[in-house]
Amino acid sequence: MCNEIYDLIVIGGGINGAGIARDAAGRGLSVLVVEADDLASHTSSASTKLIHGGLRYLEQYEFKLVAKALSEREILLKAAPHIIWPMRFILPHQKHLRPAWMIRTGLFMYDHLGGRQTLAGSHGIKFADHPAGTPLKPEFTKGFVYSDAWVQDARLVVLNCMDAASRGACIMTRTRAEAAVRGTEGWTVTLRTAEGDTFQVAARGLVNAAGPWAVRFLDEVASLEHQYSLRLIKGSHIVVNKLFNHNYAYIFQQPDGRIVFAIPYERDFTLIGTTDVEHEGAPGNIAIEEDEVGYLCESANRYFEQPIGPDDVVWNYSGVRPLLDDREDNASEITRDYRIQLDTSGGAVLLNVFGGKLTTYRRLAEDAVDQLAPELGNQEKAWTGKGHPLPGGEEAKPQHLFESLQASHPFIPLGMANRMVFNYGTRVTNIVGDAKSLDDLGEHFGADLYAAEVDYLRDHEWARTAEDVLWRRSKLGLRLDESEQRRLADYLDRSLAEPTRAGSAT
Repeated sequence: MCNEIYDLIVIGGGINGAGIARDAAGRGLSVLVVEADDLASHTSSASTKLIHGGLRYLEQYEFKLVAKALSEREILLKAAPHIIWPMRFILPHQKHLRPAWMIRTGLFMYDHLGGRQTLAGSHGIKFADHPAGTPLKPEFTKGFVYSDAWVQDARLVVLNCMDAASRGACIMTRTRAEAAVRGTEGWTVTLRTAEGDTFQVAARGLVNAAGPWAVRFLDEVASLEHQYSLRLIKGSHIVVNKLFNHNYAYIFQQPDGRIVFAIPYERDFTLIGTTDVEHEGAPGNIAIEEDEVGYLCESANRYFEQPIGPDDVVWNYSGVRPLLDDREDNASEITRDYRIQLDTSGGAVLLNVFGGKLTTYRRLAEDAVDQLAPELGNQEKAWTGKGHPLPGGEEAKPQHLFESLQASHPFIPLGMANRMVFNYGTRVTNIVGDAKSLDDLGEHFGADLYAAEVDYLRDHEWARTAEDVLWRRSKLGLRLDESEQRRLADYLDRSLAEPTRAGSAT
């Protein structure tokens, strides 16, 4: 059960809010996270799923941002090897778009800006001698290969919240901040649950990490004057049946100067994205447009021998990135760096977070709490960059976990064992326990999803709906049909109605 008084209330359960909560709780501050929907239910689950420096940002002279992101890439690879792993990217060369010398120079800088320690360096390749050349059109004869990392983005948010909770933080999902009143010594925040109940909590400090709603929070919830503005940039992705049979990803240059990724996804699919489109509507009303689907299909068709069209799309998703309004006309040129603003002029401390990237969330959180902690009388030092793994990341080599799971639970199919290890890491034993057969894992909902996993997600990861389970904690929504998804939803509704299950996530 959560308290009524905290050192810090964090508004927003996306990656920035989750990271700040984890850092602050680890320094001994009492923390409450308030999220109106599910964790990572908006921008933080709508990314291209990459931990990367942003190769194209070098052309915008964003050297500091790229260096910061590449440095963070090394830290995150070590903190969560079960949900973040290396990936090699193929850049086919088209000399009329960028000369080879420019690409080599950029990749040299990319290899060295962030203090690369574990990932392989970049080099040129000939497609006739490389498996990545097989699906490409014959006019592409050479290119470059470099390293970045893949991440299960929504799970990264959840794991940060789990770690924060293990250090004493309270995580309240599906709870909306209706009003925030600032006093000289603290904040009083009125909250409303999904059931319609209202109550008040108090804190000495408040963090506005509401992402696309950050300005709206200041205007409508806190009723504070400010000079901030955000530009909401929609990014959309499509998923098609896999277009190639290897583990390399592609980065494709486009005639308009943008780049589009084609990435191996969930074993049987290819993820293609993203777009950059100015969004003028409400932050929560996001959907891919027909012209975006066409743009992404055309972007892939410029390079792949096998053409795709709108009818080949098996799933799509869209989100908005709340970027700082730096008056840049081109949406793809707006800085992806963040700004943290500490405000103590009007009474109790307020920290606003604007912009940011998934890759740099940990640094953002550290910077935020470095500013907040002294205002709250806390002198503890930063800690998250010093070898503290996220839940499940205690084993540096997930392959060892996979082998151990196969030895202790040989009845689990290989694909299922692989998925579970690369979702839960060392926590997989909390799900399979001492089961002797698949039947011991409880009701089977379809694909390789069993009740034991659903129960774990409900009790430890704040999952409340089928969508939470199928599209954020996993991507099994790609594999369960409508009737199976309804059966899962009914199961969750029944189990959550049990009195002992209410508010059970920790």
